[in-house]
Formats: sequence, structure tokens, C-alpha cells
Amino acid sequence: MDMLWSGWGDPARATPLPGTVTDLLRDLLGVKPRGTGPVALHDLTVPESPLAAGAHRALVTALGGEEHVRTDPETRVRHTRGKSTPDLLRIRDGDVADIPAAVLLPATHDEVLAVLRVCAGNSLPVVPFGGGTSVVGGLAPERHGPFVALDLRRMNGLLALDPVSRTATLQPGLRAPRAEALLAEHGFTLGHFPQSYEWATIGGFAATRSSGQASAGYGRFDEMVLSLTLATPEGTLDTGRAPRSAAGPDLRQLVLGSEGALGVITSVTVRVRPVPRTRLYEGWHFPSFAEGAAALRRLAQDGPRPTVLRLSDETETLIGLAQPDAIGSGAQASAGCTAVAGYEGTEEDTAYRRERAAAVLRASGGTPLGEEPGRRWADGRYSAPYLRDALLDAGAFAETLETAAFWSRVPGLYAAVRDALTTTLTGAGTPPLVMCHISHVYENGASLYFTVVSAQGEDPVAHWARAKHAANEAILAAGGTISHHHGVGTDHRDWYVREAGPLGVDALRAVKRRLDPSGLLNPGVLLPAD
Repeated sequence: MDMLWSGWGDPARATPLPGTVTDLLRDLLGVKPRGTGPVALHDLTVPESPLAAGAHRALVTALGGEEHVRTDPETRVRHTRGKSTPDLLRIRDGDVADIPAAVLLPATHDEVLAVLRVCAGNSLPVVPFGGGTSVVGGLAPERHGPFVALDLRRMNGLLALDPVSRTATLQPGLRAPRAEALLAEHGFTLGHFPQSYEWATIGGFAATRSSGQASAGYGRFDEMVLSLTLATPEGTLDTGRAPRSAAGPDLRQLVLGSEGALGVITSVTVRVRPVPRTRLYEGWHFPSFAEGAAALRRLAQDGPRPTVLRLSDETETLIGLAQPDAIGSGAQASAGCTAVAGYEGTEEDTAYRRERAAAVLRASGGTPLGEEPGRRWADGRYSAPYLRDALLDAGAFAETLETAAFWSRVPGLYAAVRDALTTTLTGAGTPPLVMCHISHVYENGASLYFTVVSAQGEDPVAHWARAKHAANEAILAAGGTISHHHGVGTDHRDWYVREAGPLGVDALRAVKRRLDPSGLLNPGVLLPAD
């Protein structure tokens, strides 16, 4: 099944907002219904594919058949940009300026190499495409002339499983739910469950340094990767042959997070763990965000660390965003903040960690809310993107951004970003509702995930561009990183360049010139195009 072309996920799961929510939006933010939905797919004005005949023939030969080089309008539209709110607003209004000339469907590593050689010979930029879930401009390259999307969906297998070492080798186009199903047949799990889980792919997880909602227990995806294979216009790069090595710099780390700018990831070997025998999630109440953050820090630093550990601030708790199906119901009307702690593993280990963690949370000012808030969070944790689409239909603007910092900087970062978003959007005439939660914790710091809802106004894309710019400036000034798990893309690139520094950027440029001499791999993503 393909994702909804003008929104998120399975079209059958798209539902309108309940009346309580539309009333809340009207009263709080002055949101007015749009009146019309997206342009119909068949009504889009799609230009003919500009792919040259010679390049088309060479690509058909490289991929072994005409059916693997698609130039029809619908396929090309479905590979246009990603799923950020500006992406959706533009496509819903019929803007297909960033449409690829063709969508290519390789089935093997060698076919990817062949495609890259053809594209290099024809000066044709290539954008690797997994689940299409990018929210930072990672699928809209900066280029002059046509480009192709390299859809990896046919590379979707479990290539090898080593139960002794507890490793699995997976292909990049494998969607996360299918990967979990294949591993579960052998009693294993990745334990990687980001909000994009239902649609994102293994290759995308590696290319963006994804972080799942159970990262407190399982780690980030880049921590799971033991080795990988990269196809480039200059050949193949294989990295990693042992769990740890002192044989020079770790080239895996060069590829992880490279977002298709250095090559195309064609296989990933990851560590896996036994499927947990029990999963339990529960809620906790804290009087304030500061007190809740202090409690999470104690668990992250001194243990025991739950598998899932999250904290919503006062606004997010009040609105009920942590439980999308409860928004507007008044279920979260009490003051303070809600945390979710989750435990996965054996019955004995889960009970032991839960008991010890509860003692820490109580000592830090927490009040247990039982398992019901945790179950509601778990049941609705993949629902927020569908909610975003319904908000757009209702005339609201909804978008997210995230960052991370060391614990000592988290309070200042939180205040600075909230202030930047609120001030900028209020000044644009669209006063926002700004919510935040701690989504991932580490011994030395944590991530902050902000959600912004406002009226769309006359030009919502321009309003958000100004607000995002202000927030990005605030992030760097407050000592945060420009992205914790969404990646760089084009949206964060200029701030990433400042974060990495001139020498770091020059070093990455040198690597890109060696692997991609013509600069055809996702140009303008991660690094400015030459």
C-alpha cells in the first residue's frame, strides 16, 4: 500500500476532528475552516517527464525492465517532497514544482550501482527514497534540471540472521513493521519504534540517525548498526566487521546520518534482542515540567532506566496531546505535567525495574496515575500525524521541531525555543499554542520535541518559515543541536553548517567529492550544493 499522496499514512485511517477539538481551536486560536480540501490527484497539472530518451533506455537496461523505470504522473507525484507541513500545504494546493522526472526501482546492490553509473554519465541527480517520511526537506534537492527518485521498496528482505551473535542483516527498503514481523518469526525484535514506524524504512532509519520512542531501553538506531554497505558512483563502501574495533576511525559513523548525500545504503546489519515477554506502560503526574525533568534525569543517570521515558509539559498535558484520542475531552484538565514510563522484558526484570523506578519517581515529587495513561499513550502513539492532517483540513497549522542538549542547558533551551516560536507567530498575527515534551533521555542530556498549532493565516508557509528560522537561531544560541532525530535535509542545513564549523564542513565536502565527484547525490541536502 502507498501512503496518502497529500497527507500521512493509510487513507482509510484519516478522520475529521471531533467537534470538541474544532471548538477548542476556534476559542483558543481563532482557527477558521478552510472550506476546501486538497486538490484531487487526477486534477493536478503534472508536466511530462523531462527524462532524456537515451538516459531512459540506459536506466531500463540497468534495472532489467521498463516496469522499473516509472514516469507516469501518479507515481512521480507520490515521490514529490516529504511529509512536513509546508510539504503538505504545497502539494495540497497543487504545487508539483519538485516532482522527479522518473522513479527508479532497483532490486539489488548491483542494480543500484548500475543506476548510479548511468545517472553520473547523464548528469542526472539522484534522491534515495525509502518511506517518504522526511519532515526536513530531505527529498527536495537543490538542482538545475530534472532528477530521479531511487525508490528502494523492492530491496525489502531479511538477508541474514545470526541468533548466536544476535545480529540481523536487513535491506534498506524494508518497512519497520515488516522488519519486526520477520524478526519475530525467529524470536527477535529491533525495539525501534519512532512515530514514523508504520511507514519508515530500515535505510531511512540509518540515513537519518533515527531515534525510537523506546530509545531509553533499546538505544537509538545508529547505536544498533554494526555494519552497512553503501553504493556510490565510485563503487562500494563496506563498513564494520566486528562489534567494536580500534582499527582507525569508524566509517559507519560517516555514513549514518548522511541522508543520501554520500551514497545509497543497500544493507544494514543491526543487533537484535529477544522479543520481550511483557510490556507495561504507566503514567505519572508531576507538579511542574522542571520537577518532572529532574526526575527523568535521576533515572537516566542513576537508574533504573525504563524502556520508555517521556514527559509532557504543562501545555501539552492540559491539551492532552500525549494521548491524541483524548484531545479536547478534558481528561487532562488538572494542572501539572504527565510522564509516561514503560518497561519491556521478562516478567521478573520488568517488575524489578518498575518497583525501583517508582521509588525514584515518588522521591522526586511524582504521583502514580496507574496503567491507563500509559496504555492510552501506547495505543495512540502513531496517531499524531493523522491528527496533523485533520488539523490542516480544519484550517489550523500544525508542525513540530526537535532538538537536544546537555541536562544543564535543557531549561534554557526549552524557554528560548518556546519564546522564539510564540513571539514570531504572534507577531505574524497567528498566536500559537506551543507544546513540548522530553522524548528521549540520556545520562548526559535529553531531547525536546515541540509541537506548534496556530491559525493558518494568509500565508502559513511563510509564517512558519519565519518562526522556524527564529527557533533555529534560538537553538544554536542556547547550546542545542539543530536536530536530534529528524535529520538535516535542506531545512536545517544552514544551521548544521554553523554547528559543524568551517573545518568540519570542508572535511565532509572532501569525502563527498571522493564518493560523488559530480555532486549528484541528493544535492543541497546536508551540505550546500557546489
